[in-house]
Amino acid sequence: MVLRNLFSDHAMKKIAICLTCMLMLIVLIFHPDRHSKYYTFIAIVDTYKELFFNSFEINKNVSKCSADFYKRLIESKREAVLQNIYVSKHFISPAHGGEYANDNCNPMFSVAIIVPYRNRTAQLQMFVNYMHYFLQEQKVHYRLFIVEQSDRLPFNRAKMMNVGALVAMKMNYSCLILHDVDLLPLNLQNIYACSNKPRHMSSSIDTFRYNLPYLELCGGVLSIQSSQFRKINGMSNFFYGWGGEDDDLFKRLQKYDLTPDRLSPEVSVYTMILHKKEMASATRLENLKYSTDRQETDGLNTIGNNHEVHLKSLYTHILVF
Repeated sequence: MVLRNLFSDHAMKKIAICLTCMLMLIVLIFHPDRHSKYYTFIAIVDTYKELFFNSFEINKNVSKCSADFYKRLIESKREAVLQNIYVSKHFISPAHGGEYANDNCNPMFSVAIIVPYRNRTAQLQMFVNYMHYFLQEQKVHYRLFIVEQSDRLPFNRAKMMNVGALVAMKMNYSCLILHDVDLLPLNLQNIYACSNKPRHMSSSIDTFRYNLPYLELCGGVLSIQSSQFRKINGMSNFFYGWGGEDDDLFKRLQKYDLTPDRLSPEVSVYTMILHKKEMASATRLENLKYSTDRQETDGLNTIGNNHEVHLKSLYTHILVF
């Protein structure tokens, strides 16, 4: 009887220890302070003066859009209701190729939205519909570039960004927004324009519990002036498969003192359209070791002409072979 009680007590202690360890592990993984939640950001009152004004005259018969409009928008706290995101939005049909500018005034910001893409038809339809609505609300001059990889190699997101950037720069866009197809902005205060420095726009994503996973992250959505993107020679073309290319981009930016700024977590809010997760690339860590060593010989300057540009009704389609 005494032995049975001792055994029972010992077993109960082991169970208690296991449960305690599991609880500590759960707290460690999911506690908000584990993430880089608290980062330096541009205050709302300073946002407007940090923006890069790059408009060109779209309509000679109208004046520039009022600076007060953008200032009020930045202070407006207009956030979309998450449940309404997936409802089809009404927007004014853009020009052929997905270009739009407000008819009543010349926008103060002109931007190319570069979106790498392959085999995500439903996401693309949702993205295009929502982004036309969102960007027209902000009165920016924009064009959507969908850059599709057509070969059977693992997806090379960074290379698609480079090809899209080169096409956009040939069309005289001086501001680029590198944008994943599965991310939708929720806050109209998050102006789709470039800033004086590159800006990591998507630091608060719902699938990350609105926390920034680590300070060096600059993936998802990033705005950058075309001149800055040329300066760093774009992104690396070495990263096939998921992961690594954004960390490589951060190193490139850091090397030229272009570490991205951010707006507050409340402004930089995005929702991620659910999709199947990709397997991480086995070579991503090895490629990262030599990222800055090959920066001058791997990027925009090693992109060939193996692509075609087609003007669709809602976007400019770049097909990469």
